[in-house]
Amino acid sequence: MKPLPQSQKTVLEILGTGREMTHKEIAEKVDYSPRTVRYALKKLREKKLLIKKMNLQDMRQIIYQYQMNPVKETGVADH
Repeated sequence: MKPLPQSQKTVLEILGTGREMTHKEIAEKVDYSPRTVRYALKKLREKKLLIKKMNLQDMRQIIYQYQMNPVKETGVADH
């Protein structure tokens, strides 16, 4: 796997603390535009490094969470 761009590394570091966060919360913590954060989240999801789920408190929001054991192409999680 190629090294991650700085924006993706920063988003992973924030989510790597174990917190679930919305796009807005992430954008408030970093010094990137909301568009850059959205793109980083999209790319990290494509690499299966993040989980995207609905906020049960407010169904209009999406929550992102770091996936501890990324799923391989075979569908089996790393151990």
